[in-house]
Amino acid sequence: MAGGQERILRRRIKSVQATRKITKAMELIAASQISRSQARIGANRPYRHGMQRIVIEAALGDPAAAKKLLATPEHVETAIVLVITGDRGLSGAYNSSVLRAGERLVKKLRGEGTNVRLFAVGKKAAGFFRFRGMEVEYSFVGFADRPTFGDARSVAGTIAAPFIDGEAQQVLLVSTRFVSAGSQVVEVEQLLPLSMPDAVIDDTPKPLKGYTEFEPEVKDLLFYLAPRALESEIFSALLEGAASFHTSQQRAMAAATDNADDLGQNLSRIMNRARQDSITTEIMEIVSGAEALRSGK
Repeated sequence: MAGGQERILRRRIKSVQATRKITKAMELIAASQISRSQARIGANRPYRHGMQRIVIEAALGDPAAAKKLLATPEHVETAIVLVITGDRGLSGAYNSSVLRAGERLVKKLRGEGTNVRLFAVGKKAAGFFRFRGMEVEYSFVGFADRPTFGDARSVAGTIAAPFIDGEAQQVLLVSTRFVSAGSQVVEVEQLLPLSMPDAVIDDTPKPLKGYTEFEPEVKDLLFYLAPRALESEIFSALLEGAASFHTSQQRAMAAATDNADDLGQNLSRIMNRARQDSITTEIMEIVSGAEALRSGK
């Protein structure tokens, strides 16, 4: 009995050790991707702020022309909701936090009588909403871990078309904002009409001072700038989502590796105890046999 238990424990220990190798490798890979993702966010920030600055200046130059692109709509019949998650799991609460926020937003809008058209980035979002009976109009997969500006342009063109055609009055984004390696926040942001703050805050570029002359007219300029600004915002969201994914995965795999170490130690103690019981049983049998022989003589 003890020998059979020892064999079972040996197999379990080998299985735990094999799992630990996988989780440790995934932890190291995710850690190497974090710094690269942060560097991409930093490299993109000047372009994003520059695009915001141009749009704000154009809007200040002709508020009437910018009203449709920058104002919050008074009545929304149809809203587009874009949810950005990862293509893979094993990343802690990263995917589930965004998906729960997206589900709450969809239910809230539908409860207010708004028709919702759902778009998703990442396999996890598409599977989650389809499982709950929420139709996903279009799903983008295959680039959540390492997005490019071309991917952002493809997403922006798809979700902007219904807004431009007048089929939707609002486009909302549910994604994770990368604050630091220790903090990632799920946010709901309005993409269209462009959500540009009126007041100057820490992370928003200040309007230029002095006189600004626009060529062509502000109305035509904003019509050209709006898609570029939308692409910039989506690309930033994709980059921050990728960084958040890698950070969450690194933490999750580090915790899994620590748990594997603890489980391996516990199983080793149990196996050693079983071996001691087996050895003690064998010694007792030998001593009992020797005593029986001596008594017989």
